[in-house]
Amino acid sequence: MKNNNQNPEKDQKKTQKESSPESPNKGNNNFNVGGKKFNIYWIYILIILGILALNLFYTTKEPVETTWQDVRGQMIKDGDIKKLVVVRNSGKVEVYIKDNNLSKYSAKIGEDAEKVNKQGPHFFFTIGSIDAFERQLEEAQNELNLSERISPVYEDRPNYLGEAFTWLLPIIILVGIWLFIFKRMSKGGGAGGAGNIFSVGKSKAQLFDKESNVKIDFKQVAGLEEAKVEIMEIVDFLKSPKKYTDLGGKIPKGVLLVGPPGTGKTLLAKAVAGEADVPFFSMSGSDFVEMFVGVGASRVRDLFKQAKEKAPCIVFIDEIDAIGRARGKNANYSGNDERENTLNQLLTEMDGFASNQGVIILAATNRADILDRALMRAGRFDRQIHVELPDYKERQEIFKVHLKPLKLEEDFNVDFMAKQTPGFSGADIANVCNEAALIAARKDKEIVEKQDFLDAIDRIIGGLEKKNKIISQEEKRAIAFHESGHATVSWLLEHASPLLKVSIIPRGKALGAAWYLPEERQLTTTEQLRDEMSSALGGRASEELMFGKISTGALNDLEKVTKQAYAMVAYFGMSEEIKNISFYDSSGQNEFAFSKPYSEKTAEIIDKEVKLIIDTEYKRAKDILKKNKVGLTKLAELLLEREVIFSEDLEKIFGPRKSHTRAEELVKDIKEEEKKQEGGETEKGIDKN
Repeated sequence: MKNNNQNPEKDQKKTQKESSPESPNKGNNNFNVGGKKFNIYWIYILIILGILALNLFYTTKEPVETTWQDVRGQMIKDGDIKKLVVVRNSGKVEVYIKDNNLSKYSAKIGEDAEKVNKQGPHFFFTIGSIDAFERQLEEAQNELNLSERISPVYEDRPNYLGEAFTWLLPIIILVGIWLFIFKRMSKGGGAGGAGNIFSVGKSKAQLFDKESNVKIDFKQVAGLEEAKVEIMEIVDFLKSPKKYTDLGGKIPKGVLLVGPPGTGKTLLAKAVAGEADVPFFSMSGSDFVEMFVGVGASRVRDLFKQAKEKAPCIVFIDEIDAIGRARGKNANYSGNDERENTLNQLLTEMDGFASNQGVIILAATNRADILDRALMRAGRFDRQIHVELPDYKERQEIFKVHLKPLKLEEDFNVDFMAKQTPGFSGADIANVCNEAALIAARKDKEIVEKQDFLDAIDRIIGGLEKKNKIISQEEKRAIAFHESGHATVSWLLEHASPLLKVSIIPRGKALGAAWYLPEERQLTTTEQLRDEMSSALGGRASEELMFGKISTGALNDLEKVTKQAYAMVAYFGMSEEIKNISFYDSSGQNEFAFSKPYSEKTAEIIDKEVKLIIDTEYKRAKDILKKNKVGLTKLAELLLEREVIFSEDLEKIFGPRKSHTRAEELVKDIKEEEKKQEGGETEKGIDKN
C-alpha cells in the first residue's frame, strides 16, 4: 500500500496547485489545455462571431418598402405582379413580382439585389384599412382595363415571438430584480459573505492575528497593574501551555473583566490582541441579537466553530450583559425569548459535552450583578478581574500616556493634575487632556498650560461658563448666600470634604457651584454621611435664614440628600428604628418584582426615619449658620464682589479647620504647588457639590 506522506513536498505543491487562483475549484474561468491556460470566454466570442458570419453570408434580403402609388403606377400597370398577400393582423400588403420581370426592379431593390429571394415577397406597403385597399385595387384595375385581374390573398400571421415576449417580460423583470437584490445581499464574500442572506447565522466576529497589525500593547495601558498581571498570565497560558499542563493544571476557560464605565476593560482586551501570538476574535454582545429567530444561537455556534479551527485562540465578547442577563426575571419575556436561547447556546458551548481545548473566552461588562449565575460559575468564567477606578499613582501613569501627544509648557507637573482628579476614570482623564488642548487652541496658544487643564476640569464637571446669562441682582444675591451656606457648613463640620473653591458664575444648568476635594476612601461612616448631608442642605438653610423664604435652587441638593438618606436606612442599616437590616438586592432578582421586599408597616418606618434624618441635618445646618451669621454674611458679600472665592478666604473669616485628613494634605499640597508656580495665586479645584 502506497504511503501518502512519502513525498510531502509533492503533496504540498499539489495542494497549492489545487488551491491556486488557476484552479477551477476556486470559481475561476481558466482551464489548463496542453499545459497552457485557456479562458472559457474565448468560446463565447467564437460562438458570437459564428452567428454574425451566418447572418452576414447566408441571409436573404428582406422585402423593400414601397408605396401604393408605385405599385399602382408601374407594377399593376405593367402586369408584373404575381400575387398580393394582405396580412390582416399587421396592416401590410406583400407584393410578389413575376420571376421574368424581377430584373427590371433591381434599381428599386438596391444593393445586394442578387440576394433577394426569388420566391418573394419582394416589396411591401402599408394600408389603412382592408376595405379601402380593396376599393382602390378594384378602381385601379377598372381604369387600366386589365385582362388578368389580381385577387389579393388574405392571411393572419401570429407573432409568436412577440406573444412569448409579452408573457416572459414580467417574469424576466422579476427574476432580474431578484438576482440584483440577491447579488447585493451576497456582496462581500460568496456564501459566507457578511451580507449574504444565507449567512445571517454566521458569526460577525472580527479576527485579529499576526497579519492584523494591532498596535496596542500592555505598555500603552497605564495603571491597572493588578489587572494587567492577571490578563498577562492568560496570554502566557496560550503562549506556553506545556509548563502548566505538565503539572496537571488546566488552562482557564473564561475570564470576565468587571468594572465601571471608562476604566479600560476594552483597552485591556485590545492590548491582549496586540500581545498574544494567537488569533483573537472580537465582537459585541449585541452582535448576537438579530430580528430573525434562532440567529443568536446560530452565531454562537459558528463563533465557537471558527475558534476551534483556529485554536489556541482568544474570543472577546464586549458588553456580554446584552445576552448574559439572568434568565426568567423579566415577566415580559417568555421561555422562547431569543436572548435566552442565545444565552443557553453560549452556556453549552463554554462548558458542555463538546471540548473547547485551547479556546479562552474573554468578556467585559459593567453590570456583573445582572449576569446569569450559570454563566458566572467556575468552569465557564473561572476568573473575574475587577477593573476599578484608578488611584492617585495610577492617575499619574494615565496622565503620562495621554499627555504624550500634547505640546506642554516646561516643567509641567503631572502629580498636581493627578491630585486634582480623584474619582476620574481613564476615559475622564483622556477627555480632560483633549479638552485642555482644545481650550488652548481656542485661545491661540502655542502650548498647553496648567490653567488650560484646570479650565478643562471645571468645564467637564460643571459645564461651560455662561457669563452673559441674564440674572437679576436679587437672584444673584440669593445664589451667593446659597453657595456661602454650603461653604460655611462644610468648613465648620469635621467630616465634610475639604472645600477648594466657590463660584456664582453660571455653568451649564447650575447657577452656582462649590468645588470640593473628596477623600479617597473605601468605607464611609455614619458621621461622614451626616456631615455631607448637612453640608448639602446648608444652601437651603442659608436662604431661609437670611431671606425668610426658599427657592427652587436646592433641587440638586435635595435629590442627592434624599437618595443618601434612603440608602442609609434601607441599605446600610444606619437608622435607630431599623438597625442591621438591609433590603439591598445585589443579585438583581427583585429587579422585575411587583412587590417590595418589606411590608407596608416597614415602608412607613423607612419613610419616617428618612424624614427624621433629613430634618435633623437641616436643623443642624441651620443652627451652625445662625451661630456664624456674621461670617456667612461676610462670605456672601465677598462672593458677590469677586464671583469666585477660595479656601483661604474662608480660613480668614472662620479660622483653620479642625479636621486633618489625607484630603486636607492634598489640599495643602495643591496650595504649595500653586504658590510655587503662580506666585501665590490660588488655583481652581474640583468635585462639584
